[in-house]
Amino acid sequence: MGTDTTTAAQLLESDFATLPDLIRAHARAQPGKVALAEAGGELDYAGLDALVDRVAAALQRDGVAPGSAVAIVAAAGIENAAVFLGALRAGCVATPLAPSATPDSISAMIVDCGAPITFVDADAAKALAGQRIPGTLVHLKSLATWLAPEGAQPAPVEIRPADGFNIIYSSGTTGSPKGIVQSHAMRWAHIARNAAAGFGEAVTMIATPLYSNTTLVSFLPTLGWGGTVVLMKKFDARGYLQLAERHRATHTMLVPVQYQRIMALADFDRFDLSSFRLKTGTSAPFSAALKADIVARWPGLLVEYYGMTEGGASTGLNASAHPDKLHTVGPPLPGHEIRLIDDDGQEVAPGEMGEVVGRSPTMMTGYHGRAEATAAAEWHDADGNRYIRHGDVGRFDEDGFLILLDRKKDLIISGGFNIYPTDLEAVLARHPAVAECSVIGVPSEAWGETPVGFYVPHTGVDASIDEIRDWTNAQLGKTQRLSALHAIDELPRSAIGKVLKRELRDRLQQDAI
Repeated sequence: MGTDTTTAAQLLESDFATLPDLIRAHARAQPGKVALAEAGGELDYAGLDALVDRVAAALQRDGVAPGSAVAIVAAAGIENAAVFLGALRAGCVATPLAPSATPDSISAMIVDCGAPITFVDADAAKALAGQRIPGTLVHLKSLATWLAPEGAQPAPVEIRPADGFNIIYSSGTTGSPKGIVQSHAMRWAHIARNAAAGFGEAVTMIATPLYSNTTLVSFLPTLGWGGTVVLMKKFDARGYLQLAERHRATHTMLVPVQYQRIMALADFDRFDLSSFRLKTGTSAPFSAALKADIVARWPGLLVEYYGMTEGGASTGLNASAHPDKLHTVGPPLPGHEIRLIDDDGQEVAPGEMGEVVGRSPTMMTGYHGRAEATAAAEWHDADGNRYIRHGDVGRFDEDGFLILLDRKKDLIISGGFNIYPTDLEAVLARHPAVAECSVIGVPSEAWGETPVGFYVPHTGVDASIDEIRDWTNAQLGKTQRLSALHAIDELPRSAIGKVLKRELRDRLQQDAI
């Protein structure tokens, strides 16, 4: 832990520092600089540091011990962020949960993490009405009455690298959500590795939820380096551009569907985005055509990151510098190692496809309370080194850039042939009447599985489902052809833009009843 005289620069040059200590140092060095902003106001570093102290002191007053989970169910905002950071300063484990989950699921996650205290905003409080929530429930709308008095300071807590920083729950798209435990050492690595990204002078737009690792990998380095975070409670494309223009945003992390909706605005080019220096994207397939459009029309670098909340390894594609590699997700980041293995757990030959496994300094400790699930997510090489299974199938090109083929669980095996839904989606998406699309595998008596497509119609383009399916199948191999195609008002997505293919399968089953 840093002393009252340790500077932010000294902390950032050290082998390990905590985010609460960095915020304290920034508050001393630049007390009036805006740390957090939202549509309704802003908070400078001095104010943030004092608020974080009051949260931590109140947690200690209420007997919330170091190492305990502190659950937060709320939309992104200054109070949500302050509670998150205050939990860290008290030595607790910040546990942000998705307000969009069902009340039963939220309750189950609170029970799973063992949080003795849960913070909720108005919408979450309404959704959880009648649920049995263990421990204390604190409404953010009355946070001021719960906080320790102004000027209160918590008792110092020693935070070690291996201590829990946060628990992030998986989306639960393949079963019940699993709590992914991430350490202070892992989050320090996220902050430290961004030395060249310019976060100290950044104005970072955050338009994804604070319970998502996608958000935290930009949110945490910005505060760690002393920049400004602009929070959006709910994303809309035009509102995002208006806010970015007003704050002269320099950095952002968006998921591909957000980029798609922003770039589709007819008046996109009228917004002044000249302040942007770095745009990043992750969490879902990012089409080469969309990357090319962003590079051409939106100032600043575009970097795509590929990785997973559990850690493993990450890759980075500087799309601005590699226009011929937009079909890839780039090479592994420095200090990150990726290998490709077959179904027997053996490494594949160079150039061949295989399951992605990775290791790096940013790996999860494990799934909370689930030793078997943790073991199932791991692979060990001949030397005993621990890797995390990514669940994706890919191959490396001749330059070491990773080409993702599909999620392993989404692979369709039809008549003994492997069919990758992303290949079919890439063709279907080129039809002018298709705005968005997704392909899943469904059981087939004749073939084992068969591909079925879903698409959102493009307004202003008239084409029948049969016409679109026939056009698509004419460009696919005989074994790849869609057996059926369905029009849909919108694709079901998670809060960070991942298409929920399980819900598409459920839709077909319901229609068949």
